[in-house]
Amino acid sequence: MATFLYRLGRFAFRRRLPVALLWAAVLGAAFLGATSAGDPPDDSSSMPGIEAQHAYDLIGERFPGAAADGADARVVFVAPGGEKITGGTGRAAVDAFVADVADAPQVAAAENPFDGQGVSDDGTTAYATVTYEVAEDDVGEAARAALDDAVEEARDAGLTVEAGGSAVESGESAGLGEVVGIAVAAVVLLVTFGSLAAAGLPLITAVVGIGVSMCSILALGSALGLSSTVGELAMMLGIAVGIDYSLFVVSRYREERAAGHEPREAAGRATGTAGSAVVFAGLTVVIALAGLSVIGVPMLTKMGLGAAGAVLVGVLVALTLVPALLGWWPDAVLARGDRKRRRSGDAAGGTSPGDAGLADGGPAGGTSPADRKRPAGRTRSADRTSPAARTALGVRWARFVLRRPVPVLLATVAGLGLLAVPAADLRLGMPGDEAKPTSTTERRAYDALAAGFGPGFNGPLTVVVDARGAADPRAAVAGVAATLDATDGVVSVSPPRFDEAGETAVLSATPATAPTSERTKDLVHDIRGQRAATEAATGATYEVTGATALNIDVGQKLQDALIPYLATIIGLAFLLLLLVFRSVLVPLKAALGFLLSVLAALGAVVTVFQQGHLAGLFGIEQTGPIMSMMPIFLVGIVFGLAMDYQVFLVSRMREAYVHGEDARAAVVSGFGHSARVVAVAAVIMMAVFAGFMTGGEQVIRMIGFGLAVAVLFDAVVVRMAFVPAVLALLGKRAWWLPAWLDRLLPRVDVEGEALGRGTPGPRPVPDGGAGHDLTRV
Repeated sequence: MATFLYRLGRFAFRRRLPVALLWAAVLGAAFLGATSAGDPPDDSSSMPGIEAQHAYDLIGERFPGAAADGADARVVFVAPGGEKITGGTGRAAVDAFVADVADAPQVAAAENPFDGQGVSDDGTTAYATVTYEVAEDDVGEAARAALDDAVEEARDAGLTVEAGGSAVESGESAGLGEVVGIAVAAVVLLVTFGSLAAAGLPLITAVVGIGVSMCSILALGSALGLSSTVGELAMMLGIAVGIDYSLFVVSRYREERAAGHEPREAAGRATGTAGSAVVFAGLTVVIALAGLSVIGVPMLTKMGLGAAGAVLVGVLVALTLVPALLGWWPDAVLARGDRKRRRSGDAAGGTSPGDAGLADGGPAGGTSPADRKRPAGRTRSADRTSPAARTALGVRWARFVLRRPVPVLLATVAGLGLLAVPAADLRLGMPGDEAKPTSTTERRAYDALAAGFGPGFNGPLTVVVDARGAADPRAAVAGVAATLDATDGVVSVSPPRFDEAGETAVLSATPATAPTSERTKDLVHDIRGQRAATEAATGATYEVTGATALNIDVGQKLQDALIPYLATIIGLAFLLLLLVFRSVLVPLKAALGFLLSVLAALGAVVTVFQQGHLAGLFGIEQTGPIMSMMPIFLVGIVFGLAMDYQVFLVSRMREAYVHGEDARAAVVSGFGHSARVVAVAAVIMMAVFAGFMTGGEQVIRMIGFGLAVAVLFDAVVVRMAFVPAVLALLGKRAWWLPAWLDRLLPRVDVEGEALGRGTPGPRPVPDGGAGHDLTRV
């Protein structure tokens, strides 16, 4: 693996113009495909294998056209204080609204609240339902403008008027999202590298990668049913991993140049070593994302595969475009001090160390510039003890952990365990209009309906009664309705609506509690629990559906799928990490560390978004249940990202161990080489995810927050404390592999052992001797 990627890196460096033109052509082709493609479809709400979906499909079968996916709007009218909506002025304004909207473009029907049950018991509130002939995305500007004008006219009459429903355009801002993440990444890279080129190169390549991914998703969206949500997730992950993967290659290139290698050789070595880690880190992310398909939810499958494609593009960009751009900026990406020293050396007539190199067939040899300049008889250890020597922060931290592994391990486990405690109180649901800011008309309409008609009015339960097996279908339906009406927690039951054959009916049962309440969830289970007795008494059976029941069923389905999903991705990743590290205990440690970080992240999400602690700090106006997909979504993405840091950090330890250092020294050496880069990569990824919290959509903010804190816990606590503490306690046993398994596993050489053969002299040590002065460990 390392040798192949080494040659690929040298090839891309030497043939930089064709490589860059190839990526430009790919980006152009994807862009043309995106511009000529049709509009992406709406997010599919199909959830096979659950009762609510089966009942919904039954409605579509027995009531042709009733399940049409047309847009709707629910407009709420509230009379001024002390007045009734049924009074002369209020009623006239509502009647005028209904008449105006009924004549608007694309409107199929507008129900007058005074013709049915659309007026509250106290007479202060009424609502009108407007249905459209087209789906939400197809509602034209003229239709929306007509609705807005009618609403304003009713407000001018003195009424408080708010509107909700799929036809109403949200007033929420989209947020800055990826712009914030890229801006923070630019600043962090510039401060870290001290070079505009080194900071800009990962950003440029990440933008190219995400451009190819997003254009490809748009181009294939109509044909494969890829909605805008697929693109949002692909963009979020594509930017994060694209910057990080390029960052690791550029950072390793700078190390190889500091070791004395000429630019093309350094690019090849960087691609062969850091590039190998990129490949396997990317594969773990792809496994986690593609594994979402085992859950059986079509929308999750498409989101996972779309994001996995964006990650694969990021890997390819890091392996080819990054070394190609290094060919144009061989010295510009180096630190300012290194560039000055090289210019000084050239002016003095010296040659750049490592220029000899070898041909494309193998790596170059040679000692480092520091070794050449050292006076005879002077050792590297002597250099390290000089007052001028500096020790990297990562090295000092690794030495601290190796001296106190047990307290550090206990502190990390206890701290993350404490943060994970709130996860035991997790309540799943699908945040709706109640979770939107009060500045939106949808949220105000939700609150007005709850105040006028009761909290359960916003989430009625739809009951589909199949009476084909009953002797008297209508009597059987009446019996089911009576049973529902007598159920504790049901406020009212609507009159049945029969199909043309008179054998299937649809009822609407209004709960006494809000759609996201636990009591409403219990009510759904109670209604379904008495189905057998009702069927025995009436001869008819029924199923419960509607948005509220659908959310309950989806949450249960995802909860049941969590264990099989975890087993799938952890099993596959264990095999992959076993191949990478040639160790049984290191992959096991990686899985345990991941569980700690993901549970702590889930606990933090529950603390803020469900329990409301620190909610104001993050701009959360309304707490409620956690999105049903959040736990399994968080598990999948965080697992992939956690394995990213595992591969990048531990592969440097494995590399040092393979090249002759003992187990404890290898931990310190690995930290000296990669701790700072991993920390910078984590900061960038956190910034990208946190940027999505600036928008008004509660679901996106929840995902951004969850991923940001998960990266914080995993990169800072697990990888920087838990991992070295465990490795310190394991010692050389960490790299144990049964002999029979060692013979079976193919050797992929992620650590670049083949690139070091025939290279004389000691390996360069970062910042004062990481991993060689064992007396200081």
